[in-house]
Amino acid sequence: METSTDTNPGVIDLTPAARRVAELVRHVDDSALGRPTPCPDYAVRELLAHLAGLAVAFRDAARKALGPTTDTDPGEAEPVLPDDWRAALPRRLDELAASWRDPAAWTGMTRAGGIDLPGAVAGLIALDEVLIHGWDLARATSQDYAPTEPELRASHSLLAPAAQAPGDDGMFGPPVPVPAGAPLLDQVVGLSGRSPDWRPPPA
Repeated sequence: METSTDTNPGVIDLTPAARRVAELVRHVDDSALGRPTPCPDYAVRELLAHLAGLAVAFRDAARKALGPTTDTDPGEAEPVLPDDWRAALPRRLDELAASWRDPAAWTGMTRAGGIDLPGAVAGLIALDEVLIHGWDLARATSQDYAPTEPELRASHSLLAPAAQAPGDDGMFGPPVPVPAGAPLLDQVVGLSGRSPDWRPPPA
């Protein structure tokens, strides 16, 4: 599904991104849970827990079901991985995608992370969170990762304005410069404050 490059592209289908990450999750071995990720504060265990939490938060944001899941700043406490994460995380990602397939989710105002947002912006952030943290997980666990161009363009449209604002460190931290003409995935990863060349250290 094609998307425009502004911050109100209409309904975007999050299903491909959610299913891609769910497939990554299915191939994470218990021995990988302590591995580092491109998120310096998160090992694989905490990254999976963060994904589980954001899937619920943005699912409820889409439904306008405002409450503890949408009002809590994710940085307030270290994420805790649920015991049933292998089943729970793919299910939560599926619920997230299903909630954002409703056109009403993209209209009006909602809330995520304790911040009031237009629905269209919250939907873009939900997609970007899944896409970027999916890349984190893929790199940390040495799995392939290939988002579609429409997904990447939607994320780029969200991240680039913040990265270009004077004195702004972007949404995820200071952007990492990438070479001119770099692949779109590398551009998005760089805008998210990560190096596209990141690899896990040797085991």
